[in-house]
Amino acid sequence: MTRLRSITTSLYVRLLSSETAVLVILAVIVGTGGGFGAVIFRWLIGAVKDFSFGTLSTLLGFMGPYYVIIVPALGGIFVGPMIYFLAREAKGHGVPEVMEAIALRGGRIRPIVVVVKSLASSISIGTGGSVGREGPIVQIGSALGSTLGQLLKLSDTRVRNLVACGAAAGIAATFNAPIAGVFFALEIILGEFEMSHFSMVVISSVMSSVIGRIFLGDRPAFPIPPYAMKSPWELALYPLLGAIAAFAGVAFTRTLYLFEDVFDAWKFPEYLKPIGGGLLMGLLGLGFPQLFGVGYGAIADALHNRLPLLTVLLLAALKIVATSVTIGSGGSGGVFAPSLFIGSMLGSGFGLLAHAWLPDFTGTPAAYALVGMAAVFSASARAPITAILIIFEMTQDYRIILPLMFATVVSTIIAHHLDPESIYTLKLKRRGIDIHAQRDVDLMQAIRVEEAMTPLEKLTTVTPDTPLHDLARLFQETGHHGLAVVEDGERLYGIVTLKDLEKAADAHLSSGTVKDICTTRVRTVFPDETLQDALRHFGALDVGRIPVVDRADPRRLLGLLRRSDIIHAYARAALDHQARLERLERMRLEQALETHTVEIVLNDDHCAVGRTLQELHLPDDCVIVTIRRGRRTVIPRGSTQLLAGDRVIAIATADGEAALRQCLTMREEEYERLEHEKEQAEQ
Repeated sequence: MTRLRSITTSLYVRLLSSETAVLVILAVIVGTGGGFGAVIFRWLIGAVKDFSFGTLSTLLGFMGPYYVIIVPALGGIFVGPMIYFLAREAKGHGVPEVMEAIALRGGRIRPIVVVVKSLASSISIGTGGSVGREGPIVQIGSALGSTLGQLLKLSDTRVRNLVACGAAAGIAATFNAPIAGVFFALEIILGEFEMSHFSMVVISSVMSSVIGRIFLGDRPAFPIPPYAMKSPWELALYPLLGAIAAFAGVAFTRTLYLFEDVFDAWKFPEYLKPIGGGLLMGLLGLGFPQLFGVGYGAIADALHNRLPLLTVLLLAALKIVATSVTIGSGGSGGVFAPSLFIGSMLGSGFGLLAHAWLPDFTGTPAAYALVGMAAVFSASARAPITAILIIFEMTQDYRIILPLMFATVVSTIIAHHLDPESIYTLKLKRRGIDIHAQRDVDLMQAIRVEEAMTPLEKLTTVTPDTPLHDLARLFQETGHHGLAVVEDGERLYGIVTLKDLEKAADAHLSSGTVKDICTTRVRTVFPDETLQDALRHFGALDVGRIPVVDRADPRRLLGLLRRSDIIHAYARAALDHQARLERLERMRLEQALETHTVEIVLNDDHCAVGRTLQELHLPDDCVIVTIRRGRRTVIPRGSTQLLAGDRVIAIATADGEAALRQCLTMREEEYERLEHEKEQAEQ
């Protein structure tokens, strides 16, 4: 017995001393907490909804059906002050705030966010706000993971891992889709796929899904009809649906932030703005009650083909407005469910039209509604893997995978060309946060050939009939070692190099023309290829330049890509990338120290001009980081004398900024008066 106890104790100590084992335990805790958080949050939404549209409808019976107009506004009475005074991070859809915490604060989220986000979002959704519950659950789960990491004083990397675990747990419990939960956390929250993240996130997602199935049932979020492709030709319609979904996703994103700008410009107390948004939401819901709340009932109707064409198209457009009003006015809720709602309506309308026009080749419109959900979400969030997996997990039918992948990838590609920012990253971009800057990128894959090449109008070219003695003169004047040979101004004929000319001289062909010595079979590249692709050609062929031609007309020369072009483009991209990283690091520092960057330009009449820093009695709660003097950067020292035109850059608190500005920009007479008063006080 004693030996058994000794072995058990030894195993226990070894388990706790293993970092991997500890991380697994933490992932289990976060997943379990995220699962219970999702269950409690959904219960809160149900309780608020039963009161708002049940008990409250009885109390407001004298208003008849018009009582629904004021219900969302009543919710705004509570939501606005709660967010404004307790946790500003709980405003909006939640996911960008989690991404910001990972980018700037090492994944650290205030614990109060769990409580405020739960209450504010449950009230917003329960009183009819046109938002989803997935974004709040992601933020709640992430806050739980972050709080646990902070309590245990873990490193930034480990805290970020736990934040991703919490996000995965929220999605897994909400949709009963553990695989989609994993890829949501990796694809959107972390933006990277690494084994160190993957294992922990999987454990949390599985634990959360188990908790969700115990308390919420082992069933998908929506009742899914059976799917069957009627004809292989039907597959050709899904890219068209993906293209339409791309425009819908981008329209949703831009409309959302347009309404945010409108409400921000409204001269009204911020904590009362959700009341105004609630009244607008109530008016929309009076005519179309399907817009209230998460809208899962309406999605189910679209999936089972119970809505007419005009209704689904109207609901798709009005949902964009309703969600934008709710979030833009200061409500709390996600954009995941609204994007699924918009996609289901759009897909259902597309399916109804396709089936009416091509009844012999198309299946049920419900299939298009299902695919439309993934396509619009992916166009909004730029998360094709998550979108494909979440629909696949809900249907549990492999037959949907081909049209699902086809439409989703098309929608993502087109949406990215229309707007490079997603519905999540655009919110951060508007705050000056480039979320992509912190992620390692292969610059050679990020630069296209057209960005680096020398265009045709800047090239020195020759024609096939150019005499060799003129070619020799051009090589001597330009210093180039190779020239493009063109016909009719832009038709590529070949490439001629200095080595070709030297061989011609050795063969005594000095009286010939360029067409006698040039290479006509040359390797070309297209302008939309990456430099990484182009470099493979340089290495394989050992050439110094490659013609860039039009993809639609491979004989049409657009420019020339040379080794020097690649070097210059890479240098520019590296400098830009480093500048983005520096801005991000500065923002991290400002967040941690609760300071911000100050930039002050000195004029001739400022007292600081002509004085050294030690003479100015600078305030204690600021630090001058650098001084820009024209193109030069001056390292600040006590003996550094300030000159007119200097740009003084400092890090300071709010009070420190005011004191620094006064110290540097006061007039000479005011400075002398203060110095005189100081001397009198010392005497």
